[in-house]
Amino acid sequence: MTKKVVTHLELEGFTKVASGKVREIFDLGDSFLFVASDRISAFDVVLPNGIPHKGQVLTQLSKFWFSFLGDSVENHLISADPKDLPAALAPYHEELEGRFMIVRKLEMIPVECVVRGYLVGSGFKEYRQSGTVCGIRLPEGMECAQKLETPIFTPAAKATDGHDENISFEKMCEMVGEDLSKQLRDLSIDIYSRAAQHAAGQGVIIADTKFEFGMLDGRIVLADEVLTPDSSRYWPEDEYVTGKNPPSFDKQFVRDYLSTLDWDKNPPGPTLPDEIISGTTDRYLEAYRRIVGHDL
Repeated sequence: MTKKVVTHLELEGFTKVASGKVREIFDLGDSFLFVASDRISAFDVVLPNGIPHKGQVLTQLSKFWFSFLGDSVENHLISADPKDLPAALAPYHEELEGRFMIVRKLEMIPVECVVRGYLVGSGFKEYRQSGTVCGIRLPEGMECAQKLETPIFTPAAKATDGHDENISFEKMCEMVGEDLSKQLRDLSIDIYSRAAQHAAGQGVIIADTKFEFGMLDGRIVLADEVLTPDSSRYWPEDEYVTGKNPPSFDKQFVRDYLSTLDWDKNPPGPTLPDEIISGTTDRYLEAYRRIVGHDL
């Protein structure tokens, strides 16, 4: 697996249709090429440094989960094999190695399907204020990072400025229809529960996650990345205690470092020191190793 850090990518002859905080999306005609860069963002600001292997971890973990979920949900992946890339991309194979997926074009559903198994993050913040999470009332006296009796579905509306907005299930029904909303809710909770059970056997807690879905010929299709440290909160089970935020296998390590700086959380972001970069790489690689059962 190449160690080349990729923070920006242009592919001559191929139109880039989107560039997100991490992903570059190129049009291949009847499909898209998704490329996970090594960019990292915190507080909605993309930082100057890339994190070695990050894009490869995101891609290879997504591949693992797509395969693991098998027949339980259709997904958008066509191929992640270099031999299926257009011949014109041969000069870019080193940059693309391990970090690309050729995927089907879908009509994307404008709602992020968030499932929470533990009370933490923005959910815990809302709970302290109102006793609810996205309008769902929870028992009194719950602590930070406490496991919920059953996972809850807390959708979010996708926003163009990067700040997704938590919405109620009723609002989701208004946006995309009641039948589709119920299908997505039930499917999301089922996927999360299957994944959380596997992860628990590997010593990892998946505290929460978010899924994106699209439609293809009237069918619901799982899209984008799935169950990665960027879209999920991964905790080491042996360090988990109720009442405080456990250490995690994601970019919380970077956020914690940035919180020690005199930075107003507006662009440009600060340059990360080498020890924070290497520590972050280690966490992403450890997440992959634990979940999949071998090194990247």
